[in-house]
Amino acid sequence: MNRILCRAVWLVCIGCLAGLGAAAQAPLTLKQSIELALKQSPEEAEAHAEVDESRADVAQARTALLPQVGFTEDMSRGDDPIYVFGTRLRQQKFTQADFAIDSLNRPHPIGDFSTHITGVWQVFDSLRTERLIRGAVLMQKGAVSQAGAIDQKTVFEVVAAYQQVLYAEREIDTAQHEVKTAEALLESVDDHVKAGLAVESDRMSAQVNLAACKQSLIEAEGDRELAWAQLRQAIGAPDLGETRLTPIEAHDFPQGDLQQELKTAASTRKDLAAAGEADQAQNAATSAARLNYGPHVNLYGNLGNDASSGSNGNNWVAGVQISIDLLPLSKRAQLAHEKAATARVNAQLESYRQRVRVEVNQAHIQLDTARQSMETAHAAIDQATESLRIIRNRYEAGLATITDLLRAEDAARQAQTSYWRAVYGNTVAYAQLLFATGTLTPEAAEDLQ
Repeated sequence: MNRILCRAVWLVCIGCLAGLGAAAQAPLTLKQSIELALKQSPEEAEAHAEVDESRADVAQARTALLPQVGFTEDMSRGDDPIYVFGTRLRQQKFTQADFAIDSLNRPHPIGDFSTHITGVWQVFDSLRTERLIRGAVLMQKGAVSQAGAIDQKTVFEVVAAYQQVLYAEREIDTAQHEVKTAEALLESVDDHVKAGLAVESDRMSAQVNLAACKQSLIEAEGDRELAWAQLRQAIGAPDLGETRLTPIEAHDFPQGDLQQELKTAASTRKDLAAAGEADQAQNAATSAARLNYGPHVNLYGNLGNDASSGSNGNNWVAGVQISIDLLPLSKRAQLAHEKAATARVNAQLESYRQRVRVEVNQAHIQLDTARQSMETAHAAIDQATESLRIIRNRYEAGLATITDLLRAEDAARQAQTSYWRAVYGNTVAYAQLLFATGTLTPEAAEDLQ
């Protein structure tokens, strides 16, 4: 009974360890890679910091509508005649004796503890502040839109890097297979040479072919290292170790209508929306510069207390101030600057619109090209495989040279490489089209897996 119990416990432990090992070996999916990138990519952190910064700018712009209140506490002492005269008045301890000529000209030093509460409220500035607030709000919207564009850029970079790693791993598989095939071919040629069915040059050609296959394997391993470095950068995880990735097989993605894709991009591209909001914000800044010529109306007030030993005096002042700049040279220069900036931003917006159209056209064409390449490459694999089989049989029968066999081997290898390059290129091209139209969300990227 104890033996059975121990065996059961042992099996459970083995199962747990196997489960932990399986969990540790769980592949990194495209969805997980995107989630990691959106959380820890430096570009994401920068974009969200800009959103917080723009939100603070809006709050700062709105403070111009609020009154400004200040508090000061001043301690002073002196015998300056004007200072002494005014201080005695504010302390409310001025007497008839203080009018004596000698006291006025050479007063005794006096100390003062002055407490003041001041307030200023700009009640009207020709609506300039409202325009500045509107510009700040538009810049905040632009920052949010730009953050959304960075999200899509991050998703696309992860998709492209993920695909590159998968392609590099396929290349290693192909190269390893070619090395084994080249080794088997060299053994076969050795047998043929020993049997007198082949010459020494055939052996040398087989050796050169094996060396070339090993070199291709070394290059493929280097490409995988580089691909992983690019994936780590896209995810924002420089310490991420190499692990298994979930393979992405061939997909037949839908080919949309170009005109509809252009309309979608015009309405959904976050970076284009950010450019439009920056243009509106600049127009608001120009309007604010024009309104700065108008009159400004301020309310102000001051509540004070001046005290010294044995004396204490309170005072207050309140008023309305209307100001008009009669020589607004700096304001003219500011308005000229804002007009030039508006022209520049308008040109940038139009340039951006044209660039978006080009990107959508390019992505549309690339997806169509990638689909055709994948279909052609798939057909070429069957043809190259069958051709290799025939040439190998003919070589074994002494009806073909080793050169013919090596050419057939190379053609089969190239067909495999072209096919997988087309498969992964097709996925990247579809992701590029989604990115160009502004619809590459993390949810849409899941359909690529």
